[in-house]
Amino acid sequence: MDIGNRLKTVRQQAQLSQRELAKRSGVTNGFISQVEKNQVSPSIGSLKKLLDGLPMSLAEFFADAAESSSPVVYRLDDQPELGSADISYRLIGSHFPGRAISLLRETMAPGADTGPDLLSHAGQECGVVIQGRLRLTVGEQEFELGPGDGYYFDSTQAHRFVSIGEQELVLISANSPPTF
Repeated sequence: MDIGNRLKTVRQQAQLSQRELAKRSGVTNGFISQVEKNQVSPSIGSLKKLLDGLPMSLAEFFADAAESSSPVVYRLDDQPELGSADISYRLIGSHFPGRAISLLRETMAPGADTGPDLLSHAGQECGVVIQGRLRLTVGEQEFELGPGDGYYFDSTQAHRFVSIGEQELVLISANSPPTF
């Protein structure tokens, strides 16, 4: 295991500089730099001290390292179903470490609707229709999209998705930060 690279990844995911982690853990930032460059190999005690500044246990550090070699391909069985009834949401990369976006394969039965209450959340959202027809409401605007058509909007705007027509709607969508 590349402890230096793993420490750097964990530190960056926590959005800490070497200097800030040094202050929190009671070591010098020079020591952290040497560890991250694999110039020195920390003792278990030193590594524990560094991880206490995150905070993270040794078990999490090594267990998450196994996850950091997450698969590149996520087969259908690896995509958790997050929807119900007439709307299916399949999340791609659900266990990817530090996941910064939600990528979904959405399937909506004809007539399915995200509901009368418009959705709204922080971030941005985009997608492309693969099959079927979509009525998309964003704010006061309403759009009809077909295969190949895409959308991109600020998710703080109230929005709603409705599957129109007689064919099942399939779309690929992404949002950041992840909502699923």
